Amino acid sequence: VPNLLGPRYISPAPNGGFVVSEECGDVKVFTSSRKLLCSLSSKYGHRFGNPAGVCVDMDGSILVADEQRRTVHLFPERGAPVCLVSAGLRRPAGMACSSFGHLFVADAGENCVKVFKYRVRPP
Repeated sequence: VPNLLGPRYISPAPNGGFVVSEECGDVKVFTSSRKLLCSLSSKYGHRFGNPAGVCVDMDGSILVADEQRRTVHLFPERGAPVCLVSAGLRRPAGMACSSFGHLFVADAGENCVKVFKYRVRPP
């Protein structure tokens, strides 16, 4: 996949595609045939500081850690973005979602992994 601006983290998406964060820029979503589906900043009108870790949950929502803003946002397939974590992160990096509604965030600023529960309905 050419023409990325400093690709950092990547995650598979449920539809066979994938999501890539770009350093100091954007998060892009690609189809299984490697075609650009959308840019999250364009689709949602969201400004990233420095997007880092990305993952996709069981509902198909994309979660993005913003290293500069020290936040984690959820981007649903439909609707507005939701800030899941706005405090307690020093330098969020890699992330993973579990099928039980847990979010694992590697916090490079505190040399640890933090676990958050964000799902309100059962899996």
